[in-house]
Amino acid sequence: MKTTGNTILITGGTSGLGLGLAQRFAAAGNTVVVAGRRTALLAEIEAENPGITGLEMDVAVPASIQNGFETITASHPDLNVVITMAGIMQPEDLTTAGFLETAEATITTNLLGTIRTVAAFTEFLQGRPDAAFMTVSSGLAFVPLAMTPTYNATKAAVHSFTEILRLQLAESGVEVLELIPPAVATTLLGQDEDTSGRAMPVDEYLDEVFEILSTRPDEKQVMVERVKMLRFAEVDGAYDRVLHMLAGSH
Repeated sequence: MKTTGNTILITGGTSGLGLGLAQRFAAAGNTVVVAGRRTALLAEIEAENPGITGLEMDVAVPASIQNGFETITASHPDLNVVITMAGIMQPEDLTTAGFLETAEATITTNLLGTIRTVAAFTEFLQGRPDAAFMTVSSGLAFVPLAMTPTYNATKAAVHSFTEILRLQLAESGVEVLELIPPAVATTLLGQDEDTSGRAMPVDEYLDEVFEILSTRPDEKQVMVERVKMLRFAEVDGAYDRVLHMLAGSH
């Protein structure tokens, strides 16, 4: 994926890693549109970040995705990159039935939101030069965290979906990348308040991601060194050890 001269849509781009990516891509010479639910926040981001435009879109609502697609392809017909960053992460206690509402919301946003966004944009992107999808999974797709069972499951599903998306689009000219973050110090699950050092500083993470994108443009799975312990735990024969280490750290 090239790192400049794109027109990029980032769903879930109003906070955390999504906003951080938007700012980095804008600074690198890309036109960036961030999608989110809150119009006031989108207006604030536009005012504070020249070169970034807001788009009202809720990936949990199919009609909102369709409306967002029609709006952005009309206003930015040169759109060539879609990054499906929108996601939620909440703890669940599977010993009581009360977790179901959280599980359903997590599946709707993280998994169906990704799939529905891809469905909305896939035919459009196949007609664009230098086109790319970037999905966002997690190191927890490969070794799950005990306190967030459905989040882990959705990210494992996003990984699997992305692998086949790449295969099916191989002849289309659309590149498919998977961003695989470790724990990063964002507000997701309160990781911005973590003082243990387990969560990677946001700027440090973004620096390493852009180094990968800049120096290894053909990379399909974008993963910083810190996430490789999770990504390759099973291959390395360390799965059980890492699984119990994660369970004990929360």
